[in-house]
Amino acid sequence: MESMLVAYAAGSGVQVLSIDYRLAPEHPYPTPFEDSWTGLQWIHSHAEELFIDPHRIAVMGESAGAGLAAGLALMARDRDLSPPLAKQILVYPMLDDRTVDSHAGDLAIWTHEDNVTGWTAYLGKDVGTDRVSQYAAPARAESVEGLPPMYMDCGQLDIFVQENTEYVLRFVKAGIPVEYHLYPGLPHGFEGVAPTGNCTKRAMENRCRAIREL
Repeated sequence: MESMLVAYAAGSGVQVLSIDYRLAPEHPYPTPFEDSWTGLQWIHSHAEELFIDPHRIAVMGESAGAGLAAGLALMARDRDLSPPLAKQILVYPMLDDRTVDSHAGDLAIWTHEDNVTGWTAYLGKDVGTDRVSQYAAPARAESVEGLPPMYMDCGQLDIFVQENTEYVLRFVKAGIPVEYHLYPGLPHGFEGVAPTGNCTKRAMENRCRAIREL
């Protein structure tokens, strides 16, 4: 994880702060989310001493962390965070506890069974029920109106590809600026499989550009 953060900061020239939130299953929802929200508020309140323009703060994450980032964008909107978030940068985000198995089959690195384990660790017995908050599973949000512009990328062999694409389409329909990259033939966490591959280099270039545009 630290190596990826270094790569994003070095590739974009933009300051990156990482929130060390507590992890499930020892700390299920809402603890990781509340830790993240507290971290975001702290950054806002200390922006001047951190040499950060509060009008140009984005949330970013990968996989489950990207789900947290998307949830933060929802809460920032609902609680009128001021200044509002400038952007959300979501890398193959984990958005929906109701995800069904995908067409990737044996090519899926993060499998349906892994996903059930992850969501159960986070939500316990509430998985798949109407008791799940939109902040825990952002795909459940009733509306995306008022959310900040979004960058997202995902591999086509990722089991999250359908929920990611559906979330992107909601932004398109709402008229919110969105940039979406769908990489054919790539699974979840493809950077770990091919760290020096052209596909990974292209994805990192796109992400760093999305950060620089802040």
